Amino acid sequence: MASGDNRSQSASSLTGKGLRIGVVRAEWNAELVNRLVEGIRRTLGDLGAVTVGPVSVAGCFELPMACKALATSGSVDALVVAGVVIRGETTHYELVSEGTASGIQAVQLETGIPIGFGVLTVESVDQALERSQGPGEYNVGAEAAQVSIEMARLVEAWR
Repeated sequence: MASGDNRSQSASSLTGKGLRIGVVRAEWNAELVNRLVEGIRRTLGDLGAVTVGPVSVAGCFELPMACKALATSGSVDALVVAGVVIRGETTHYELVSEGTASGIQAVQLETGIPIGFGVLTVESVDQALERSQGPGEYNVGAEAAQVSIEMARLVEAWR
């Protein structure tokens, strides 16, 4: 968790036991995405969730479609995505970032399957490295995995 986290302290009692969490990852910027996926796997394992996947797609723009396929398969209680978009010299960054975020949001709202958002949208490789550290350090993938479990439990409680 990032310092300054103001979410409730009930996260310490959070459990993923009995939950199946699908992992969807982009292959673009694979070395950085691998770091996020390690954080996801570690957190899901620590919290007792069963990991489904990871399912790999070419890039972040393809994440929403893969999420929809898994979300509608009946095989997962929640999803967590991992990807990295680094700003370049063209508007490609904006298109991919916005399309990815809005697509993933649409999938979770349409299907009712929560999706932890572990996609970095950064200015540089250094920023991506800072946000994808190993055990004991800040890792957006680990945070997204925890959020996917929190949201799965919320949905479960209200169904």
